[in-house]
Amino acid sequence: MFTHKDIDNRSLFVINGVEHQRLRVSSGRLLLEDEAGTAITKLPFPKILSLLIIGHTTITTALIEHCNKHGVPLVVMKPNFRPVFYFGNMAEANYLLRKRQYEKTNGVLDIAQALIQNKLMNQHALLLKTRIKNPTTETALGQIMQSLEQIPSTLNYRELMGIEGRAAKVFFQAYFEFAGWQSRHPRVKQDTLNATLDIGYTMLFNYLECMVRLFGFDPYIGVYHQLWFRRKSLVCDLMEPFRCIIEHKIRKALKYGTFKSSDFEQHKEAWYLKPSQKRIYTQAFFEAIIEHKSSIYKYIQSYYRCFMGRKTAPQFPQFSYE
Repeated sequence: MFTHKDIDNRSLFVINGVEHQRLRVSSGRLLLEDEAGTAITKLPFPKILSLLIIGHTTITTALIEHCNKHGVPLVVMKPNFRPVFYFGNMAEANYLLRKRQYEKTNGVLDIAQALIQNKLMNQHALLLKTRIKNPTTETALGQIMQSLEQIPSTLNYRELMGIEGRAAKVFFQAYFEFAGWQSRHPRVKQDTLNATLDIGYTMLFNYLECMVRLFGFDPYIGVYHQLWFRRKSLVCDLMEPFRCIIEHKIRKALKYGTFKSSDFEQHKEAWYLKPSQKRIYTQAFFEAIIEHKSSIYKYIQSYYRCFMGRKTAPQFPQFSYE
């Protein structure tokens, strides 16, 4: 298991794979080569926090062995950012933690309330950062504050989901009003902004899964998102307080012209990022996530300690976006 020092000294590495590239181990280092065998980059394993490979790249058994030796989680994604492979077994023998998880397979409402409350607090903070005082933003701020007051009195998950959904609707409408926001439809890719959110959330999801697995959590057992076939519910839970990282990055990139609608192309009524633009988007989201790597680690470490110690919801960690 990593320490705070490891988190500070290591970094998340993203490899944008292309045909005929391959990753292998050379002199104890990670080596990325092109088709001709020319080294593109070399990385010392002790400096790698997590390795994300996007696209077509050949990997070797020696690479997997060294990742395991140095505790480096390995995530492989398709060019469309859909994860296809995860390797990382650093703390899966933490059976006491998993026993606690399996005691509460139907969720823990008060912890779920704390997660959603944290999410809404960060949505409120993002809206305040815009310094916009139009009717849409003022309405959203008021609605989110009202929702925050309602969360502690919710009696079931259905009520909590309703509050979260109503807050999200007004938040997105206000936060991305300048970009012609319509509505949020995950994974449908009905427009370029929804497609961009999907890309950013996917990268954040994979990074958080790496952190969750470092402590030995079963990623499929959550406290808010219920059990569902092949859904990593705990990772979905812990995404909630950190979604603001992606949302802020997208708004900033749209404002500065780093992200543009012309970066996408349409196929069968869905919008997909052009291959030529993939590096720009992954780099932007990578920088946003890695900027908060210490905060994310400390949050999940505190969550782990509170969960193991059966602490009450007010004692669970909070992530404040600054």
